[in-house]
Amino acid sequence: MVPDEHRPHGDNEGDSEIVNHLVPLKAKIKDIRTETSEVKTYTLSLEKRFVMQPGQVNMIGYPGVGEAPISISSLVSDGYFDHTIKAVGRVTRFIDTLRKGNYLFLRGPYGKGWPMDVARQNNILLVAGGIGLAPLKPVIQMIMQKRNFFGEVTLIYGARNEESFLFTNDFERWRKGISLHLTVDEILHPDAWRGRVGLVTDLVAEVEIDPDKTFAFVCGPEVMMRFVCRGIALRNVPPSRIYISMERRMKCGIGHCGHCQHYGLFVCKDGPIFPFDRVRGLPDGML
Repeated sequence: MVPDEHRPHGDNEGDSEIVNHLVPLKAKIKDIRTETSEVKTYTLSLEKRFVMQPGQVNMIGYPGVGEAPISISSLVSDGYFDHTIKAVGRVTRFIDTLRKGNYLFLRGPYGKGWPMDVARQNNILLVAGGIGLAPLKPVIQMIMQKRNFFGEVTLIYGARNEESFLFTNDFERWRKGISLHLTVDEILHPDAWRGRVGLVTDLVAEVEIDPDKTFAFVCGPEVMMRFVCRGIALRNVPPSRIYISMERRMKCGIGHCGHCQHYGLFVCKDGPIFPFDRVRGLPDGML
């Protein structure tokens, strides 16, 4: 049987409602929280029952504007869920103009999520860069809710500077259940930042890792993931237990348009979560 986190919505045994993933659903914006100057978190609600696993993606947009693939950045709770969005293109800049009470449209969820069931009773190393923390936030939430199901959990999170961190209001709560390591590429306010300066790869080389009991989840810029995954593998963690989120070039979400095809794989259908050993060494040189 396929684990729940690898099932698309509507494929669970016993579901009484058949969901057409090509039909956009109207989602109401219940709340908007500013994370950084470029990033906001949108709390959405749907009239229909909605199930989504950490790591899965929705195609989010608006008629006449377009769609963009965005990972969920929270667990679904009482019909509410979050998407954390950086305004960088036409669709996301349009979403940035919306306000609380407005509507947007989504299709999904699509793809495979983080292997939470497989990782149970093991240590987990989470490595995030920049907005790459967003797809990992529901993983952290699930770990905090079911803390006894997992071993030692470490989060390494790097940002461009101290004003670029996401979810800073959650850090103290997370520290009660996981080991949190922060680093920045540069310091904007030397009098205010007393933390680490440097690359996340440096921290990967320093934290304690039991290679026989560790799963690693990595999300961030592709060049960062390349060196982080290689660094973790050098710590003798099997590549089959290193997972990455590879959100790139998705358009249709169902593997028909071929836009996200990656040497025989479809990111929207076979991913966006992949084990490192499945995607490393492919001809584009990404990993």
